[in-house]
Order: sequence, then C-alpha cells, then structure tokens
Amino acid sequence: MAAASTLLRLPSRSAPNSQDPVPRVYPSLLARPTRRRLLRAASCSPSPPPPSAPLDFPLLPFPPAEVLIPSECKTLHLYEARYLALLEEALYRRKNSLVHFVLDPVLSSSSKDSFAVRYGCLVQIESVQKLDLGALVSIRGLCRVNIKNLLQMEPYLRGDISPMMDKFSGGTELGMRISKLREGMCNLHSLQMKLKVPEDEPLQTNIKSSLLWSEKEIFEDYDNEFIPGLPERLSFAAYQSVSGMSDAELLTLQKYKIKAMDLTDTLERINSGIEYVEHNIGMIAARLAIQNI
Repeated sequence: MAAASTLLRLPSRSAPNSQDPVPRVYPSLLARPTRRRLLRAASCSPSPPPPSAPLDFPLLPFPPAEVLIPSECKTLHLYEARYLALLEEALYRRKNSLVHFVLDPVLSSSSKDSFAVRYGCLVQIESVQKLDLGALVSIRGLCRVNIKNLLQMEPYLRGDISPMMDKFSGGTELGMRISKLREGMCNLHSLQMKLKVPEDEPLQTNIKSSLLWSEKEIFEDYDNEFIPGLPERLSFAAYQSVSGMSDAELLTLQKYKIKAMDLTDTLERINSGIEYVEHNIGMIAARLAIQNI
C-alpha cells in the first residue's frame, strides 16, 4: 500500500499571494518547547491495531519537493493571516498538532483545478517564537496519515485523517538490522561533527536529534494509535541531511524520503536506511580526508 494520495478538485477562490504560495521554511530550530502532559508510547504489537475513526486536523500544504517524514524536524516562518489562524487552532484546539502534506498539481481536462494530496504526516509543534512579522514554528514529524476528506477550504484547509502504520515485521533479523542502523547513524554523526563548516550552516545534529526522538519512551498528548512502534520510528530516522550536501545529494535524499513514505514494511525501510547512512559515511569520510590534507 502506498502512502496517502487523494485526488481533490478545489473550488474556485481568490488566488493566494503569488510570492508566498506556501509557508517559508528555515532549517534552524529556535525557542524553547513548552511543557505538556506526557503519554507513554505504544509498544510494537504482534498485529496491527484496528482502523480508527478519522480525526479532524488543520492541513498545511507544501510543494512536491517538501516531503516531511516521521522523526524529521523543520522550522517554518508563518506570517500570512490564514497561516497564523491555522497555527492558533493547532496550538489551542488540536493538541499542538497539524498535518504537513504535499499538494501536487495534476493535469486535468476539467476547467477546475485538480490536485493530488500525498505524503501526509501528522506533526507536533515543538516550539513557537513570536516575531515582529509572524512566528517561527518548529515542527517534528510524528506519523504518516491518510487524509480521508477535505472539510474546509477557507481561511485554511482542514480535513479528516487516520494514522497509517507499517505491517508488522519482527524476528531476529529485524533486531540485528536495527542495531546496525543505530550503529551507522552514531558513526555518521561522530564523523560529521569533525567537519569544519561555515558558521551560518545549519546545525550538524539532524541525525542525532532524530535518533533521540525515535528512541523516546514517552510522547506528549497523543493516543497510542498515532505513535508508531519503535522499529518503525527508527526506520525513518536515517533519512536526514548532513553537512555540506550538494543539490544533487539533496535530491537523492528527497528520493529516499519518498520511498520511505511509500513503504509499509519496516525491515525493507531499515535496509534502505542502512544503505543511505553508509553512503553518507563514505561521503563525509572523503571530505574529512580532503580537509586534513
């Protein structure tokens, strides 16, 4: 089963500001997270839970190049009135949550615009910093979701969602591959911390941050049905940017992330993650060798 992909035909409406079709994205994480009630994470069970009833959440659209995966962190600059209204609902009525998704234009013979809704990811708002113009909002992917129905168009999108989890995968092989993935991610983090990078380059801790998030035992304000099991959380954590990536390397990362969102087998995603981490270890090792000449 592929990740959520729903075809929507949107009614005509006023065109958004052409200079700001989606929220601006910044790589840094600022501000301090607020304290919230803690809820123990769901453990990996031998069989998938029964389908749950859809829940209503605000939806934040992004272009196809902006796929967000569980465990990944991103900071947004929200300043349009419609996005600030969405933020207010997410903070005060939706347990600090919203849905990040890709809105992909689709060619159609109809006079109405058509879009494919893909790669929905429920995100947790980790911090908010008020600015003179809008706010910087740090979000982290929690789990993949299917967007069932579009409930509202204005002033921002809202829809019914349901969690999307992997098919159960277990056994000795899974445990061994998880250990190998963990080891590779730790080695990659240690290597890239040795690189000399410009002061304005994003922090070099994406891998470590995602690994720590994936290994948490408690989560905040969520029903168990929205918390993937530990193996599934870890299987996403490897697909993070590292220091000094070229445009071509960032494009490769994007392809790995899309593949990770489409897969429903945890072991297959872990094996792909190991491959990606080993590729990045070789890349960073080569840069360190050049740096030390």
